[in-house]
Amino acid sequence: MGRVLAISSQVARGHVGLSAIAPALQRLGHDVIALPTILLSNHPGHQAAAGEHVSPDLLRRMLDALGTNGWLGSIDAVLTGYLPSAEHVRFAIEAIDGVRRHVPHIRVLVDPVLGDEPKGLYINPDAAARIRDHLIPLADVATPNAFELSWLMSVPVENGVEAVQAANDLEARCVLATSVPAAGGALSNILIDKNADVRVSATVRHRGRVPNGTGDLMAALYLGHQLRNAQSHSRENFALAVAGVDAAIAASAGQDELALAASPAAWADPAPWPLTAL
Repeated sequence: MGRVLAISSQVARGHVGLSAIAPALQRLGHDVIALPTILLSNHPGHQAAAGEHVSPDLLRRMLDALGTNGWLGSIDAVLTGYLPSAEHVRFAIEAIDGVRRHVPHIRVLVDPVLGDEPKGLYINPDAAARIRDHLIPLADVATPNAFELSWLMSVPVENGVEAVQAANDLEARCVLATSVPAAGGALSNILIDKNADVRVSATVRHRGRVPNGTGDLMAALYLGHQLRNAQSHSRENFALAVAGVDAAIAASAGQDELALAASPAAWADPAPWPLTAL
């Protein structure tokens, strides 16, 4: 159906970064060209982890080879995720610009992987600033969590009202904000599509500790449903993505990683999640 250039982290074990993005997009029928910004044994939240950054120079050579082989002209969307250094952010911008020379109207989804509560910012501050100032403005869709949206806009995001205001002001055409605190200890996912004048929220139960990778999965499912359902609206794709992530979390109860392989039908083809207009 579509072909996505995905730029993010890669783990040998588990489902975070490209290891969540690629299977989600592939399950929805899309080809994935995956460029890893870092190679890791597993998510660094575990007791031990080993890995290293992939050189931006190597990534540039890989992208050049893809272009020489004529494959950049068939890309429908670019998704960026974990970019650990300012030079990796520069590469992501170059990749978007390079693909747009072949396909001017590609979709660009930026998942600004900057940090989360309670750890705070966990990438290089220069990289985070470059994402904010140079990468986000290229995005058709940005998918920050509440901490990332707050950091990007330098405002508190502690409830839905604050999230909506920050999303309205973020320099991206559409913003899907996740993990926004809601009444009763729940969490809200909020979609602000400025092109279509869509402002909706989806409230989900706060399950406490959940496996890593849910943000990667949300970004991939939203983009994947956009490409799969060409005639659908952003709110419909949002409802499917929220339902898919919730199904994946439920299927992963008691596990230390997302159980994507064990529950593909549940997260790829769920009933749409109920939405509330804002």
